[in-house]
Amino acid sequence: MATAGSRKGGRGRKALTAVLDNDANISAGKADVAAAAGILSPPQKAKRATSKSSKGKAAAAAAAEEQASVVDAVSELQGMLEKLRLEKEKAEEMVRERDEVIRKKEEEQGRLQAELKKVQRAKEFKPTVSIPLVKALIEKDQEGEKKKGKAKAGHERKKPCPAYVLWCKDQWNEIKKESPDADFKEVSNALGAKWKALGTEEKQPYEERYRQEKEAYLQVVGQEKREAEAMKLLEEEQMQRTAKELLKQYLKFRQEADDDDGGDNKKANKKGKKKKKEKDPSKPKQPMSAYFVYTQQRRAALVAEKKNVPEIGRITGEEWKAMSEAEKAPFEAAARKQREEYQVEMAAYRQRKQEEAACQEKEEEEQKKIMKQEALQLLKKKEKTDNIIKKTKEQRKKKVGGAAAAADPNRPKKPASSFLLFSKEARRQLAEERPGVASSTLNALVSVKWKELGEAEKQAWNGRAAEAMAAYKRDIEEYTKAAAASGDASPCTSSSASS
Repeated sequence: MATAGSRKGGRGRKALTAVLDNDANISAGKADVAAAAGILSPPQKAKRATSKSSKGKAAAAAAAEEQASVVDAVSELQGMLEKLRLEKEKAEEMVRERDEVIRKKEEEQGRLQAELKKVQRAKEFKPTVSIPLVKALIEKDQEGEKKKGKAKAGHERKKPCPAYVLWCKDQWNEIKKESPDADFKEVSNALGAKWKALGTEEKQPYEERYRQEKEAYLQVVGQEKREAEAMKLLEEEQMQRTAKELLKQYLKFRQEADDDDGGDNKKANKKGKKKKKEKDPSKPKQPMSAYFVYTQQRRAALVAEKKNVPEIGRITGEEWKAMSEAEKAPFEAAARKQREEYQVEMAAYRQRKQEEAACQEKEEEEQKKIMKQEALQLLKKKEKTDNIIKKTKEQRKKKVGGAAAAADPNRPKKPASSFLLFSKEARRQLAEERPGVASSTLNALVSVKWKELGEAEKQAWNGRAAEAMAAYKRDIEEYTKAAAASGDASPCTSSSASS
């Protein structure tokens, strides 16, 4: 059983040895009991004390070493904190510098954007000043001449022919009758010899004719040159006025642009976008075709069925193709009627446009006359000013001693001419008809109206001027007699004596 049990457990049991009660075992047992009870012998106490002191020193050394390591760790942490603080200050300084650079860049960008806005607004400046009318009319006349093929260099007016050429024109056919086979050179030589043989009396009619034609030519050419000079002077004056007005508008525009710098600006129109040609609202509309007449009639029903535009176009197209000629006939008749009405309206429209163009052309001609007269008045004013300046310079050169004699206020004043009498009344009427018109334009209008007066109307004004002149002559005659009777250089004394 024992063998089986040992095999079954896998380990065999040893036989217990007998413990002897000797002194060593007894003393060892006592010692263990005493140690368990806390009672030590003196040698053991000494040994225990030595071991405790050595353990205390080791603990103290370990504590000191631990404290030193803690101090080192604290000092190391303080160094790291100081280093981190310095790095933080450096990073903050770098951030401040970066913010300052960003702020300066933003300010510069804002300034550049403001300048850009100003430039953009300057590009959008649209003045309301129109082109000077003189320049516009001159350019229009030049374009008209180019279209007619009359634009030639130099003056188009032909110079008058000399007396010899006029005589040759009359004698050329006679020489050709006498010598039909003679060439141009022979005929010219014969005419030259015959002209030399003529007497003074025979040459006189041709020379007189040439003189008259030359005078008329010079008069016309001189008048045209004078008018051209006057128009140029008027154009310069209008250009100066236009420049002043343009500068005034631009300064106002810049002031408004500067005032609007703080606010938001509207986006400018897209560049390159072509403006649509303005349609004339009075022009008749094009007539519809038969298909569109049918579409217009059919659309209401399709819209009621909630069909969209592409579907309506597709459906009406298919229906129109499927219709017979008899079904299309009413719509074609309606389209034909619209076409006839359109042709009648277009004929009336063209007639109206022609009348408007003729009226506008007439107004332009009238305006041209007014401007020409205004230009001549401006030229006369300039010439008068130049003459006054010239006389003043001559008087200064002569150094006339003494002051000029004062004008006598009692001397009768010269009456106004027929034109001045007409001018007063016409100017008043024109000022009522055209309020706000410039004085120079009124003067030009008066001159044009005076030139357009008939002989009977001018005669009435001439009669009034003649009556005023007759009265002036009587007054001046009495004034001269009174001055001679008084024997004084100044008629003031005589007038006071007579009174």
